[in-house]
Amino acid sequence: MLFNSWEFVALALVTLVLYYTVPRRPYQLLVLLGASLIFYGYQNPPLVLLLIGSILINAISSYLVVHGRPARRLFWAATGVIANLGLLVFFKYSALLYRTVAGVRGAGDPVGAFLTGIPLPIGISFFTFQGISLVVDAYRNRRAATTIVEVHPQFRRHLLDIAVFKAFFPQLVSGPIVKAHEFLPQIAAKRLRDVDWEFACRHLILGYFFKMVVADHLKDQTFWIAYPYFRSFSSLTLLVMLFGYSMQIFADFAGYSLIAIGIGALFGYRLPVNFEFPYIAQSFSEFWRRWHISLSTWLREYLYIPIGGNRRSPSRTYANLMAVMLLGGLWHGAAWSYAVWGGWHGVALAVERFLGNRIRWATDALPLRVLKAAAVFTFVTMAWLLFKLPNFGDVIEFLRSLRDQTQLPMQKKIVFTIFVYSLPVIGYHLAYVLRDRPRWRALRRADAAVFGLLLFLICVSSGAPGAFIYFQF
Repeated sequence: MLFNSWEFVALALVTLVLYYTVPRRPYQLLVLLGASLIFYGYQNPPLVLLLIGSILINAISSYLVVHGRPARRLFWAATGVIANLGLLVFFKYSALLYRTVAGVRGAGDPVGAFLTGIPLPIGISFFTFQGISLVVDAYRNRRAATTIVEVHPQFRRHLLDIAVFKAFFPQLVSGPIVKAHEFLPQIAAKRLRDVDWEFACRHLILGYFFKMVVADHLKDQTFWIAYPYFRSFSSLTLLVMLFGYSMQIFADFAGYSLIAIGIGALFGYRLPVNFEFPYIAQSFSEFWRRWHISLSTWLREYLYIPIGGNRRSPSRTYANLMAVMLLGGLWHGAAWSYAVWGGWHGVALAVERFLGNRIRWATDALPLRVLKAAAVFTFVTMAWLLFKLPNFGDVIEFLRSLRDQTQLPMQKKIVFTIFVYSLPVIGYHLAYVLRDRPRWRALRRADAAVFGLLLFLICVSSGAPGAFIYFQF
């Protein structure tokens, strides 16, 4: 179910009314859980069983880690993590692994046909990482002699808490990835008068504007990047379309995250910020502190630091960076092109770290900052090609077209449309850069008018509805 569909609006409104009509904690959680299961199973009801199975795995394993026999805590923690990863590998990567090991076989290969036919449950990468965070945090409770995450001694209550944590529909299928120690302390009876309506409405309006006005218009122009259509466009037009895709993927994913944060606030829950103006980053490490923050912090907390981080030799640090980014790339999709994308960023981070220990800039003047930001943006934008064209052969062909099609005429309509609908993303980042200027602070008094304009544009200038890009992950 898409956030930008009337079915979702109806579900959210009905859920909101029921939620605040029954002010007691258990009933509110049951309302949220019911709405979340409807939301997840709307297009493919049998997949609700997978979500329920994931909930049971994590509720049982985390409960036994904390309240089971002390000698078995490590066993139950390992079992929970392995079960989470097993579900993810089976549903998302089994066909890729089989093709890699067994090679491409004919149409009569029953194993290949079975694995290829396994449906990819939307959001499985997101709620799997949530489950791992729960089990690991529960184990860390005892190991660190601290309480990182609360696990209620009554299993029935713990099960309900974990069910809502795992299935909370605003962030269920595309994040932000909420860790257990962030979400579980927020579970309590909620009151309508405590809702921060301004916070929620601002996030909802900005999120829907980015998705429905910006991303949904840009997608119709960047569609032509797909094979074989790009072979008919000039090199300059292809570059502009790739720039437009960079704008689109930000507007689409940041838009989803903003909507999720806004809806979460309506139900009394604060979800973590997922994007913080990533296209102004002046280094690759800064980019990953600003882009998909919930994923990058999860990878750092549950993967990079446990395997050694930067606490050992420089060569081990570079190897850790590469391993994390390769796995982070594969997290995005079951194709080796995503691993190449992760490796592309891993190399950039490693090289940046190597040079950063040896080069000190003599100045931090504005031209240098702009140049560094432009270099990072160009690098990141070129890498998005691996998202748009998961078939690596198509990526190579696209690069050849960039080289060979310089003489074809520029498609002025496509270029102009991309320019117009990229302006809000550019303006959004520029507003952040200028936020402390005296004149800009004066203009911020017109915030209400700006959000009113955005709401008006959502109503009169939305593009054709499309699925969110990160639904495939």
